[in-house]
Amino acid sequence: MRSSEIRGLWLGAAGVAMFALTLPMTRLAVGTAEMPQLSGGFIAIGRAAVAGLLSALFLLATRAPLPRRGDWAPLAIVAGGVVFGFPLLTSIAMRHVEAVHASVILAVLPLATAVTGAWLHRQRPSAAFWACGALGSALVVGFALMHSGAGASPVQAADLMLLAAMACAAVGYGWGALLSQRMRAEHVICWALVIALPVTLPGALVLRPAAAVPAAAWWAFGYVAVFSMWIGFFAWYRALALGGTVRVSQVQLIQPFLSMLFAVPLLGESIDPMTLGFAAAVMATVIIGRRMPVRSLA
Repeated sequence: MRSSEIRGLWLGAAGVAMFALTLPMTRLAVGTAEMPQLSGGFIAIGRAAVAGLLSALFLLATRAPLPRRGDWAPLAIVAGGVVFGFPLLTSIAMRHVEAVHASVILAVLPLATAVTGAWLHRQRPSAAFWACGALGSALVVGFALMHSGAGASPVQAADLMLLAAMACAAVGYGWGALLSQRMRAEHVICWALVIALPVTLPGALVLRPAAAVPAAAWWAFGYVAVFSMWIGFFAWYRALALGGTVRVSQVQLIQPFLSMLFAVPLLGESIDPMTLGFAAAVMATVIIGRRMPVRSLA
């Protein structure tokens, strides 16, 4: 393995470790349906606004050049996926499901990221690759069905939001990795956040809480704003550019397990055998799928 790929895997692990705290921290910030804290809309838009202001300062400090004309559209796609789509959908969903549950729903994200990367880099996954993806998706849907409460709809709206969030993240990761091959990885996420500021900054002011909120919720909000929305992407996009999207995306395999482990001390949640079994099964489909042939069309 080349040294750049090794660096990419290590940076990917650092980014995944930061992202793994996103679901537990979001749950801590939004509270529960019985004891709500910050609203999901404020957390999603507010964290992007904070990270956008930090990004503007960073771009000025590093004298970042303006993106090329052809880069603005991909940056808008990145913003749509990881600045708006994923944060908004997960922030709303996390008030209604536990972080452990959400970790399993999002466990197929590595395969979705690999698929997006293969498409953007003009690669053709084998039939076996797609079969693994279908099996992993079926396991996720099965888990959602088994965990839906008595009298509830077969699949909760929160589960559908999490699946849509997974798709948004995969698209944002893929396009961000593509841009990171010709731009500094840090500049990719910074520009995506800055171009979103005309929406996120006034939106955060409008959605800010009117009542007092516990300090723990604000600390959790601070984490998702600085680490989940900003610093984590510095490492993640650089990792995808160095090691390749398809290869480095497998590092995300450890993210659901880390999220579950973090949720236990932070939120007092528990991991039941069925949840752990489904998580392991989904991880297995992703691992096997990552080993299936993928040939280049170029």
